[in-house]
Amino acid sequence: MLIFNFKKIVIMKYIKFLIFVITGATVFVSCDADEFLNPLPDSVIVAETFFQTDADVLSGIIGIYDAIQGVNENTQSSSIRFNRGVQLEYLLTEHRSDNTRSKTLEGSRADFHRYIVQADNIQSEDYYQSMYEIIFRANNVLQYINNADAGNINKYTAEAKFLRAYAYFNLIRLYGAVPLVTRVVTSDEKELLFTRVDVAQVYEQIVLDLQEGVTYLDNTYKSRASKAAAQGMLAKVYLSQPTPNYAGAQQLCEDIVNTAGLSLQSNFSDVFYNELNSEIIFAIQYFSGNPDESQGFSSEFTSYSRQGRQDGLNIVNPNLAADFIAYGGNRTAASYAAFGDDASLPIPEDAEVIKFLPDGSDISDTNLPTYGDQPGNAGNDWIILRYADVLLMHAEAIMAGGDTANSDAIDSYMKVKVRAGFDAIADRPAVLTKNDLLVERRVELAFENHRFFDLLRLGVAHDVLGAHATLKGYTSYNIRRLLLPIPAREINLSDGLLTQNPQ
Repeated sequence: MLIFNFKKIVIMKYIKFLIFVITGATVFVSCDADEFLNPLPDSVIVAETFFQTDADVLSGIIGIYDAIQGVNENTQSSSIRFNRGVQLEYLLTEHRSDNTRSKTLEGSRADFHRYIVQADNIQSEDYYQSMYEIIFRANNVLQYINNADAGNINKYTAEAKFLRAYAYFNLIRLYGAVPLVTRVVTSDEKELLFTRVDVAQVYEQIVLDLQEGVTYLDNTYKSRASKAAAQGMLAKVYLSQPTPNYAGAQQLCEDIVNTAGLSLQSNFSDVFYNELNSEIIFAIQYFSGNPDESQGFSSEFTSYSRQGRQDGLNIVNPNLAADFIAYGGNRTAASYAAFGDDASLPIPEDAEVIKFLPDGSDISDTNLPTYGDQPGNAGNDWIILRYADVLLMHAEAIMAGGDTANSDAIDSYMKVKVRAGFDAIADRPAVLTKNDLLVERRVELAFENHRFFDLLRLGVAHDVLGAHATLKGYTSYNIRRLLLPIPAREINLSDGLLTQNPQ
């Protein structure tokens, strides 16, 4: 599989593209704290100057991936507010589930697991900005797509739309109705930029964008959009939209199984350290040792040696540890670890995530683990979609919101269970229940930012998270907290057009 380095392909063109972004094309997103969804009128002129050839269009597409990759907080550029891309996503997802929490109760990052996120939360604001940067970069590429070679236009169009759909899918699940912008806009189009659009309408656009990906993409890449990635993302969209399309999701999953040439890794740990392997469908690449190409979230997950900015930002909740002990099989040892006094407890209270250990980590000594010379500049890829997820979605689609005795659904479910070390016959259920699926997805995909969305999609978020909040004493939780507040900065810029979620 081709290893795709976001910033180094077409390097001179990409440097030119970065200059374009920084020096005036704020139709993407301004880094200025006073301006976000308020593009400058000369940005289109700059874009016209840049997008002249097929290589220019390709560079623009690479720039979209760079926006997803985001900026490592440990770089010098972190002194300037700039998009972190997916590097902060675990705060908005895992931390608001019953999987993990921050060990500290202080700071804006700890607000997520306590359900007290405010409209001025800088991490939420950064993520919202990051998703719109992806969208605006995609829209710019699409405006000048005809400058690409004729044979590449359909493929490049589908790729840009796939990435736009990915960003919108994240936004509506986290913030609800959001502005829907599908073209390059100017600064005087505030109504388009700041008017929230009904979730169902945004889903319609997401579906259209992903369908184009299914039609025109192939399976050349794992670190760029592919046909399988579009199929898998669309399947999840079908399962998540207000009126689920179970039959459509089932067919897409079966198409992936039958035609994409994917397979589960026999060793669960290899999924995460043998990168771009046979199980990966779509991943964002990072490279260790280079601050501009690395990520910081791996170090943020650690706590014992205080490698992160706080004392452990992904501490495993005891009820998840209990599920791992009961249902995790060989995934348990590769997913979390308990250190120090916590290691002697039957169910650890402050276990740490180890699924994405930074390069050079050594946790063999449970008293004094080490994380290498530069744990804050880790090279672990971020996996957005993998084959095990598709198999479990296939089972979910057949279940259609309930329980099922369907053998095809149970077969897909058992493929994942057997890889975890369970017996194909003795551990095979006669009926697959919603709870079976939720638990299996929890231990298989833990710390990969799926749990919160799984609870929403399967209609149990309020019950599960309400009980979790009560257990932890998070008195601020209510059902409205399932949606994050729209960032205050965007509301202020909108001159009253952008409305806030009730909190």
